[in-house]
Amino acid sequence: MERAVIEKLIKSLERNNMKGYFVNDENELIELIKSLVPENSIVGGGDSVTLEDTNVYNFFRNGNYTFYDKYREGITREEKDAIYIKNFSADTFVSGTNAITMDGKLFNIDGYGNRLAPIVYGPKQVIIVVGINKIVDNVEEAIKRTRQIAAPLDAVRLKVNTPCIKLKKCIDCNHKERICNAFVLIAGQFTKDRIKVIIINKELGY
Repeated sequence: MERAVIEKLIKSLERNNMKGYFVNDENELIELIKSLVPENSIVGGGDSVTLEDTNVYNFFRNGNYTFYDKYREGITREEKDAIYIKNFSADTFVSGTNAITMDGKLFNIDGYGNRLAPIVYGPKQVIIVVGINKIVDNVEEAIKRTRQIAAPLDAVRLKVNTPCIKLKKCIDCNHKERICNAFVLIAGQFTKDRIKVIIINKELGY
């Protein structure tokens, strides 16, 4: 990705009261996160292939943090629901995003809303990690990318039986297992730099 493009995107984020960063690889990513998240703090996380693939979640699991880990073996539905509520009071909430626009906006689709709600409100700090494959020109492209690329792939990962599994595209279904229920565009923040976006120079996640 051209440096000029990244610099333009970071400036756009800053105009929207969000802080932007750029790293080249997973090692730089972890070092940056270390500097942003104090030890002994409480960390929550949203469902994210990017954060699993870059070992961000393993960093918090193995580090000196209280990590609300919804993926731990043997966790019950009730325990997951309790974590979703506790995420609102976390010191830091980490997540990926489905798309980021060149004018510094974040677009996501969620099933339950448990990933998006803490991004919008609650935790003192939100860290978003995004691969360069999710950078798009505008909101229209962000919606298209999320519905036609990210959502069908996520449906496969989650092993639901929605039409997009077979069709490889979204048809705006009304299936009982539909995962596209909450559509959220974050155009800015009241609290400056509460949301920090780390762009990593790799193609990651959906």
